[in-house]
Amino acid sequence: MLATEVHALLESKNTEWTFAVEGEGRNFQIEAVSADFESMTRVKRQQAVLRLITDEIADGILHAITVIALTPEEKSKRRGLGI
Repeated sequence: MLATEVHALLESKNTEWTFAVEGEGRNFQIEAVSADFESMTRVKRQQAVLRLITDEIADGILHAITVIALTPEEKSKRRGLGI
C-alpha cells in the first residue's frame, strides 16, 4: 500500500480531521490533527485514529502504524510529522 492510499482511506472516513501520512508497504506514520483531540489523552487520541483503519490492520494490510494525534495549537508548534 502507498502513503497516498492510506491518506485517501483516512480522508474517506469523513472525520473532518486532517492527515499526513508517510511510509510504504504495511508500515506507516500517521499524523492526525483535530480540535476533537483537545479533551482526549494521548492514548485515546491514538485509539481514535487507529479505529479508522481497524479492518485494514485486522486483515494484515497495515501492520506497523505510528500515530501522532495533535490539536491545531499543538500542530502549529511542530513541523512535518513530528516523528
